[in-house]
Amino acid sequence: MNFLAHIYLSGEDEGITIGNFIADGIKGKKYLKYPASIQKGILLHRAIDSYTDHHPTVRQSTKRLHEKHGHYSGVVVDILYDHFLAKNWNKYHDTPLEQYVDNFYEMLQDNYAMLPERIQRMMPYMMADNWLLSYATVPGISKILTQMNARVQGRSNMNFAVIELKEFYDDFEQEFTSFFEELRAYCHEKLDTL
Repeated sequence: MNFLAHIYLSGEDEGITIGNFIADGIKGKKYLKYPASIQKGILLHRAIDSYTDHHPTVRQSTKRLHEKHGHYSGVVVDILYDHFLAKNWNKYHDTPLEQYVDNFYEMLQDNYAMLPERIQRMMPYMMADNWLLSYATVPGISKILTQMNARVQGRSNMNFAVIELKEFYDDFEQEFTSFFEELRAYCHEKLDTL
């Protein structure tokens, strides 16, 4: 899952949300230097990634992209799944997406000192282009995929993944919807045990 899903799956706890958001940049046991709620978010992020990577529905989505995108297929599916979460946001949360995203950006700014340097450098770009809100549209996803492809010097062909998104739109959406219900239940249980 990508940024929006990780943030959403954190629930309403600010520390867990921040931890889940920054987790990719926290390696090994370095998470132990953070406050308990942020640690919990980092561990939740790792659990979500593991659950997602091994789920048969996600693998079905990934397989559809593998020929053209190779080992970047999983990254593409994470982004496509965030698209379907954003597009169908009102099914999952009472707060409108625009307000939810604004609240999240405000939370990041309020906790700026706690964020790893990499996240601090990324934040201005994320907020200026409003990445999280842009996930809701196909043009927005296309722009994100193009930017990500540029970051890996064009090796991923992610900028062309929107072609598969359009071609198999209903299949991807059904797979996301089915998988996300299971993931939500998994996270609800996991949060109780962390």
